[in-house]
Amino acid sequence: MAKAASLMTDTTFTSRLLGSAWPGHFNRPTAEAMYENIKKVGLPQWSEEDQILAKALQRELKVPVKGLVTKIQELRPPRVQQEDTGGEGQNVGPTGGGSDDIGDVSWNVPTVTLRFPSNIPGGPGHNWANGIAMATPIAHKGVIAGAKVQAMTMLDILLHPELVEKAWDYFRNIQTKDVKYTSFLRPDDKPAIWLNKKTMDEYRPRMKTMYYDPSKYSTYLEQLGIKYPTVKTADTGGSADSKP
Repeated sequence: MAKAASLMTDTTFTSRLLGSAWPGHFNRPTAEAMYENIKKVGLPQWSEEDQILAKALQRELKVPVKGLVTKIQELRPPRVQQEDTGGEGQNVGPTGGGSDDIGDVSWNVPTVTLRFPSNIPGGPGHNWANGIAMATPIAHKGVIAGAKVQAMTMLDILLHPELVEKAWDYFRNIQTKDVKYTSFLRPDDKPAIWLNKKTMDEYRPRMKTMYYDPSKYSTYLEQLGIKYPTVKTADTGGSADSKP
């Protein structure tokens, strides 16, 4: 539009791209194979302390107090759109998710993403509340479970050529049958690293003082001097340690 306007008015313009991300479309055969591995690995065994912390945070956030997940969710199929003629419908793409360059990757090669239970449900996302679990056994248990699923799925891909064939068939004949990927990035576009430079210059030195030092401490909680789980006394009826 800017180019057309400049041509009509005999003027010039400049522009810069700050960011770009295609919506992700992930590979159904690979996702189904990965889901079978999720069921084999199962969810982590949460301790009483894990659940105490989770429920305490949920109370603090005023969200449903359900604790940590104890049941694997059903695999969610692609959104289905019914034909105007009353047919059975067709796959029309993904149902949602985060926006980043994994979306661009997914339109160039069969791709799946894995979400593993390393956080406390109910957090608002991109918020301090979503960072609490990261130094706790909750995150460690979840990432171990996720790593097992990822490794098993890679073995499936390497050992079962038919899975690779199904993945490419879906990619070529369903996902990209009518929609072809074209990058929004131009050859001379540069990453917009200046956008966060001021913030990073201010806070990175302060963050470094909080980095985990495994040569001195067994866990990050030990380094911080936090007894696990540290919650308000009212959350556990006074049985847990209470700190401000």
